[in-house]
Amino acid sequence: MKFSARYCISIVCLLFVQPAISQAAGEDGGCDHHVAQWLDPSSGEVVQAEQVFARLADSRIVLLGEAHTTMAHHRWQLYMLSALHSRQTNLVVGFEMLPRRVQSSLDDWSAGKLSEEEFLEQSEWQKVWGYDPDLYLPSLHFVRLHRLPAISLNIDRELVSRVGQQGWQALDESRRMGLSDPAPASDDYRDSLAQLFAYKQILAETEEGEDVPEPDLDEIMDSEAFSNFVDAQLTWDRAMAEALAAAYRRDPKATVVGIVGRGHLEYGYGIPHQLADMGIDDVDVLLPLDATATCDPLPADLASAVFVVDAESEAPVAPKPRLGVIIEGSDAGVRVSQVVEGSVAAQCGLLEGDLIEAAAGFNTTTNVSLIEIIQRQAPGTWLPLKVKRGDETLELLAKFPQSFE
Repeated sequence: MKFSARYCISIVCLLFVQPAISQAAGEDGGCDHHVAQWLDPSSGEVVQAEQVFARLADSRIVLLGEAHTTMAHHRWQLYMLSALHSRQTNLVVGFEMLPRRVQSSLDDWSAGKLSEEEFLEQSEWQKVWGYDPDLYLPSLHFVRLHRLPAISLNIDRELVSRVGQQGWQALDESRRMGLSDPAPASDDYRDSLAQLFAYKQILAETEEGEDVPEPDLDEIMDSEAFSNFVDAQLTWDRAMAEALAAAYRRDPKATVVGIVGRGHLEYGYGIPHQLADMGIDDVDVLLPLDATATCDPLPADLASAVFVVDAESEAPVAPKPRLGVIIEGSDAGVRVSQVVEGSVAAQCGLLEGDLIEAAAGFNTTTNVSLIEIIQRQAPGTWLPLKVKRGDETLELLAKFPQSFE
């Protein structure tokens, strides 16, 4: 059996961006669920909003999923924050987008001490997250308006990257950023991650329209690379679960709300599984469901409830150029701490440890300055880089692809 590269792209989107969840079919073959309805996956039935919120009254942790670039999902999260706050003013809101080391910036934002521009700069938004802040600012402004405690759920990508390269057990305790051992992945979670791993490989290795063989998932699941990949996902899940658990234990009367990518929540595989390992099970997962989804039944264990949103009329968020490096600031410029395999950076010859002193003729004195230059690049353009490597100064040319999709 063979799949075209285009079909593989669709599979990746289906499984891991907008999963195969949808409305139930009516007798005439059409979908009889509509925008603004709540659905109970366990029964496939429409439920009233008050039934959903009555259930949430007994939940201490409420996790709101999203596809990161879908504005309708972010609007729904804002609606949920407002609805939850109207019933329980003692909310703590956690954001996947920010790592723990920028917690003080999030505290200052929530307290009204920073402007938007100051917050985005001090939280290193473009470096640590990179998605358009306009997608998230409405929820961040809600937290600020009501002076709600907010928590940074994530950890630095550097740790996840190291685990992805070496595995969790290869890192000594001093390099684990205080995280405890993640609970092992369930068999179903491993199966879903194997599909993701396989198709990421396919996309990296094939050209558009080229036929590729169906991946051997058994072989993949026996590989060290896949084992490290699973460890990296578990590290992410565990870090966010620990941050939520800490807030849960600090205030037994608070409802802790997590704003998180849906891939960490669906089927209870990710964060809920790690919370259960810590003895916390009064958790509910809520997901948005695009009204344009197909009419297959909802998987019964997908989530506590799903809400149908209208995302069809939205203009897609334009993908942004990426150099493909993890960077860190230094007194002399921007230092490359890791180069992503197959990226623009790798192809132009950047190496770990290189110091990027200038880009497009502009000095890069901070991480933000380099990111801003990169994001001004148009598809198919060249970006001159001045790089210090040891005692040598190099001039490199980074060529961006014809499309940022």
